[in-house]
Amino acid sequence: MGLNRELDGFVVVSVEQAVAAPYCSLLLADAGARVIKVERPEGDFSRLYDQGAKGQSTWFAWMNRGKESAVLDFTAPGDAALLRRMIARADVFLHNLAPGALDRRGFDAAALRALNPGLINLQIAGYGTTGAAAEMKAYDFLVQAESGVCAVTGTPEQPSRVGVSLCDIATGLTAFSAILRALLQRSRTGEGVDLTISMFDVLAEWMNMPLLAHRYMAAKPERMGLTHALLSPYGAYSCADGSQILIAIQNNREWAGFCKNVLDRPDMAEDPRFASNADRVAHRIDVDNAINQVFASHDREALAKILQSARIAWSRLNTVEDLSNHPLLRQAQARFGDAVVDLVDLPVRTDNPRPEEVPSLGQHSAAIRAEFG
Repeated sequence: MGLNRELDGFVVVSVEQAVAAPYCSLLLADAGARVIKVERPEGDFSRLYDQGAKGQSTWFAWMNRGKESAVLDFTAPGDAALLRRMIARADVFLHNLAPGALDRRGFDAAALRALNPGLINLQIAGYGTTGAAAEMKAYDFLVQAESGVCAVTGTPEQPSRVGVSLCDIATGLTAFSAILRALLQRSRTGEGVDLTISMFDVLAEWMNMPLLAHRYMAAKPERMGLTHALLSPYGAYSCADGSQILIAIQNNREWAGFCKNVLDRPDMAEDPRFASNADRVAHRIDVDNAINQVFASHDREALAKILQSARIAWSRLNTVEDLSNHPLLRQAQARFGDAVVDLVDLPVRTDNPRPEEVPSLGQHSAAIRAEFG
């Protein structure tokens, strides 16, 4: 028996836009929850991110499968009252508007708690809800930079953002786990809880490794491209055919096996210059020269077989095209009107079929107004 609609019967009302909250509610919908996506009259702006799905956004399709869409203008008294009735019957209220946007319209935590004592009320904010930073706009790229991620990503000459929406997805995952914890707590206490997840907090916590290196180690965490600042050998090396292959040596046992079975240099494992990881980092140029000399005599696939046989951690440096055709890639689909979008499946396997339908803007407005009116 596997996971199968374990959140069936739970109702989620989500005033959401962009990526972080929609990714969280995607996971809730995949777990069987009913997710009502509340959109402004102009719609979630991520509907306009691209036009790959026959004029509609493929990115929106990725994040919004299995949801209902209701258009509400909650600045209008009638729609505000409707939203309150929806929240009163919900298990979870998820939202990622700017801090204070809902509070100013009467949807502050105290009002919601009076309306629904068992409500799990979770807000996603960029930099928290108080202080001057709360007023800063918090897009993924900007939070990567503010939290220091860009400072440890890229080359020595140039910092870089991580090439996927790292902050948004990480925050959505964190919010999803917090909601599950809150629902478990409510099952014991009968009481709901108010939660705020800060995008900055999420990435700052993920930065603990370079932060601890900065605070407690002599080595300063530098940007080193596909090389690790604090481990050696750990990075990308060129093969005879011009492609690259990555290796990651994390302990002395692996290093000894690598020297003997890949480099054919068992003497290197005994050399005091390379006795520990710290020694290898200090003599990185000598380590890399020895590796480059051997790797340059093999094409990538031949070298992959040698590394695998020696039980060395390795990977290819794949392109997005390589990923698209990867034999391990698990596929899923989203159906957006008459467009079918092929995408990567969610990583947690379930016994229930994945939700595939993506709502058009306001597709369920009439039904929801009738239900909650």
